[in-house]
Amino acid sequence: MLQFLVRRLSLFIPMLFVMSIVSFAIIQAPPGDFLTDYIAQLAASGELVDESEIIAIKQRYGLDKPIYVQYYKWASGFLTWDLGLSIEFRRPVTDLVNDRLAMTLALGLFTIIFTWTMAIPIGIISAWKQYSVTDYVFTVLSYFGVGTPNFLLALVIMFFVYDWFGWRITGLFSAEYSEQGWSFGKFIDMLKHIWVPMIILGTDGAARFTRIVRANLLDELSRPYVETARAKGLPEWKVLLKYPVRLALNPFVSSAGLELPRLISGSLIVATVMSLPTLGPLLLRALLSQDMYMAGSIVMILTVLTLLGVLISDIILALMDPRIRMGG
Repeated sequence: MLQFLVRRLSLFIPMLFVMSIVSFAIIQAPPGDFLTDYIAQLAASGELVDESEIIAIKQRYGLDKPIYVQYYKWASGFLTWDLGLSIEFRRPVTDLVNDRLAMTLALGLFTIIFTWTMAIPIGIISAWKQYSVTDYVFTVLSYFGVGTPNFLLALVIMFFVYDWFGWRITGLFSAEYSEQGWSFGKFIDMLKHIWVPMIILGTDGAARFTRIVRANLLDELSRPYVETARAKGLPEWKVLLKYPVRLALNPFVSSAGLELPRLISGSLIVATVMSLPTLGPLLLRALLSQDMYMAGSIVMILTVLTLLGVLISDIILALMDPRIRMGG
């Protein structure tokens, strides 16, 4: 197991370095440089340009230095969680990201838990009761979940909830808590609101993973070792859960590590429609306004989450299946 972890970590660090170069290239992509855009933004708002501030920005980002020095300053700043300055908001990117990162992770984790809780048992039941009424019902529901765009589902739910109950379900907090600091009351208020986007974002993933679990489990149930276990007189539930389910979940776990960053990037339209305080709308706004330090930093955060998710899924796979950690 130790050798397996060493091999995975030896891939993690180089990939992180390569993606940091890609994120920095995004920052450098627009014509001109950060300082020119920042001065233009100040001039457009009618503010005077302070020469000492310009000198401080040049020194902070190394704008008068070669490109590799600029990359070093940005990368070292990311390691210390100093993500630069937002041109549009004229605030540190760290402050803007901190406000939304916790909400993004909370919504993502709730959605993943909902997805797994729905997909695994439904997939197992569908495979166990193949071609039964239960299987057909779950199959139709899964096709509905995959085929319905999340943003359309969000609009429909928002309309009917407001039309029937008069509730506004946008955002993650009530009006009285939206501008307040964290407290127990605010946390309870978040739990009252988070279930709606959780269901909307988790519907597609639950439907997809249900089909994956069902297909993999059907493939395992046709193997000779299952027939041998049945011939030995083992109860059906024990035949099902002891080996086939464990092996059928391998592809599920391997793709589950990509769910958190996929939820962040893929929920952009839903987050915009429902006014969710997550990173998706902030990334879209940064790209539209060419606020590249914010855009590059968010892309780098998504990269770190992706690599961590894949690493965690690999570790879980190695614990579930000895063939993987032995190099089989």
